[in-house]
Amino acid sequence: MGEQHETILRVSDLRLQTDAGVEIVCGVDFEARAGEILALVGESGCGKTSTALALLGHARVGMGIAGGSVRIGDAEVLATKAGTLRGMRGADVAYVPQDASTSLNPRMQIGRQMEEALRIHGVDSESARSRVRGLIERIGLRDPVRILRSYPFELSGGQQQRVLIAMAVSCEPSVVVLDEPTTGLDVTTQAKVLELVTELAEGSRMAFVYVTHDLAVVDEIADRVAVMYSGRIVEQGDCRDVLGRPQHPYTALLLRSVPRISERRELAGVGGRMTSPDARPSGCSFRLRCPLATDRCAAEFPPVIGERHQIRCWHAGDLEQTAGALLVDATVARDRPAVLEVENLTAGYGRHADARPVVDGISFAIDEGECVALVGESGSGKTTTGRCLTGLHPPISGSVKLHGEVLAPTAPRRTLEQRRALQVVFQNPDRSLNPSHTVAAAIERPLLLFKQTKRGDGRRTVAGLLDRVHLSAKMLDRYPFELSGGEKQRVAIARALAARPELIVCDEITSALDVSIQASIVNLLNELKADGLSMLFITHNLGVVNSIADRTLVMATGTIREEGTTSHILGQPRDAYTKQLLEAAPELRSGSGDNAMVGGEA
Repeated sequence: MGEQHETILRVSDLRLQTDAGVEIVCGVDFEARAGEILALVGESGCGKTSTALALLGHARVGMGIAGGSVRIGDAEVLATKAGTLRGMRGADVAYVPQDASTSLNPRMQIGRQMEEALRIHGVDSESARSRVRGLIERIGLRDPVRILRSYPFELSGGQQQRVLIAMAVSCEPSVVVLDEPTTGLDVTTQAKVLELVTELAEGSRMAFVYVTHDLAVVDEIADRVAVMYSGRIVEQGDCRDVLGRPQHPYTALLLRSVPRISERRELAGVGGRMTSPDARPSGCSFRLRCPLATDRCAAEFPPVIGERHQIRCWHAGDLEQTAGALLVDATVARDRPAVLEVENLTAGYGRHADARPVVDGISFAIDEGECVALVGESGSGKTTTGRCLTGLHPPISGSVKLHGEVLAPTAPRRTLEQRRALQVVFQNPDRSLNPSHTVAAAIERPLLLFKQTKRGDGRRTVAGLLDRVHLSAKMLDRYPFELSGGEKQRVAIARALAARPELIVCDEITSALDVSIQASIVNLLNELKADGLSMLFITHNLGVVNSIADRTLVMATGTIREEGTTSHILGQPRDAYTKQLLEAAPELRSGSGDNAMVGGEA
């Protein structure tokens, strides 16, 4: 972690509101110092990304900066004219977005894009080329010549993300804002990106603001952390103090939502839902979900308490450490009937006879009510395996059996009943939800297709499915662009459940969710599993694996390297590759993280 130097960024009373006058961010204050990583955390919809964009003097469509101050050095960002502000972006403050694949020009080579970013800020062509080569070497990418000549689609997600970070620091700005830069990356790639960010911060003149919902990542790289709830910062301070000894009930409950690799523990979650900005209650916004709330909490929003460790709560410190409920190894008995059997499955891409298969002769089975996790690095063949099971990618050889019956290789050739029984939830809901369909229409479609409801009863059934995934019926008439990433993913899960499937292939479905919503989804899937639903859970989050999976398959270069009960795979791995994955996975270590509230469970 970087040494603390002078303050580079000062944010005071920052307020953002919609065009209709609804406050989204309500008077935020924080600072960031040179060589420091400040983490901005909270649930989806809390305002952390809106706050991060405001550091560049930018607001989303339909929103504006209503007041406050953002000072970088001696410059006031919010008072800077548009022309000058464009010059500041990149030179004084840089932004690294979550999705690298949509941020790089697909028609331009990486080297040209990086050079262009420098030339915009006055660096001559020769110096730009020299600096770009040095940056590629600095971020640890092998074969710099090949990388610079490559187009974005020729690079992995981790390589693209590191290129974006290199572009962000190329002009040596004072502030670098990173918005969920490791979401969706496998654990080994994530570890490399986190190591890069830490190295860039150490001893530098730059301050880093790291927006994330992953508290294990925060614990690993951040110097300080600010916790947001409903547009306000409710707790901030040194990372070890906030995560190790949280004083705000919301922070404590977030920590209880974090899954652990080291122990199989029930995820408590925060409970309830965050109210929308236009319906905030009086006083403390968290009081409707807080087990410590009193009449005083309804009367007035609390002032800041403390200096180095700041809390905004009338009951600050009224917490006690308790042990969370440990789960036993819930492996499904092998005498249950197999729902799905995969035998010698081989799959690949392209038409070259000598092309190496992406999936190379794997075999496994999933029993009734069993969750099998499939883990491994990007490119290991996990997603291709899932696509073969659901008929979205024809295998080269091998078979997939549902209740002992061999399935046709592609979905259109399968019966309606087979397609109903085997559903899939994809990693990226932006690509799986039709942007022109409302939430109600998206979920109602499988209900009608698989005859799970009468046409007149569809809307009521859809509302019930939304409630199961912890979404309000108010979402029914909204479109995907009106939802957060976590909300869109929950809609996708509800759509899969609408078919009443017997097995769901879950492909990285929690990677875009904050820890509280992730906990609720994991608990929901555990409930469905107890009702007999089977799952193939594809993920890189080993903590989540420990919270949901009965058995785990470790995959590398198209083959299954190790398989067994989840407790044995995570606790006593035998294969060197499995050990490498476990070593790379971030784990929350500050404090126990098992904070409970005096006065009851959330």
